[in-house]
Amino acid sequence: MTPSHWTPSHRASKNSAHKNLASKNSTRKNWATGLLLSLVFTFGLAGCSRAVRGGRLMTFPQGISGNASLNSKHNDLDPQISGRYMTYVSDRRGRQEIFLFDMRDRRLIPLPGLSRFDNIVSHPSVSENGNWIVFAANQDGRTGIYLYRRNLRQVRNLVPTLKGEVRNPSISARGDRIAFEVSTQGQWDIAIYNRRGRPLAVPGNPR
Repeated sequence: MTPSHWTPSHRASKNSAHKNLASKNSTRKNWATGLLLSLVFTFGLAGCSRAVRGGRLMTFPQGISGNASLNSKHNDLDPQISGRYMTYVSDRRGRQEIFLFDMRDRRLIPLPGLSRFDNIVSHPSVSENGNWIVFAANQDGRTGIYLYRRNLRQVRNLVPTLKGEVRNPSISARGDRIAFEVSTQGQWDIAIYNRRGRPLAVPGNPR
């Protein structure tokens, strides 16, 4: 039967077939588009993961008492990292104290002699081997820079004769140099000392 001799029922049937075919083509197109978007999204995320490869989130849960964990239910402040060690200030025992945390073994390191330091402490800094810790402490209304040697359990004022205010100490990775801020005439400058308490031969180094 030629198209000119089609009856209305034949034309309706053909129109219906065309609609079904168009619907199937649309479904295939939508499926292909969805698959493409899914692949782009998946490989895009993989690319982002590669971009940040090398970074790793380290989590240290909070202990019940806080005495043996990194964090506590109290203030934990002024963190500083060197090598495997992190030092910081916490008032978890009712007063400000300096803590040393071993990130490899995930435990606190005892600091004999330093924990009895009955003063307001701040801004600790640790050497890479964890043996030397420098910090600022207020004693008798005057802030000093103190150096703690863990293997000998000794703590001492690094610059007892230095005039002016001091703050924010930092120790080198080897523990042989200490930098801190000092204000002698209303202006804050940088001072660099060795661990014997002697200023290094740096131009303009405060003495």
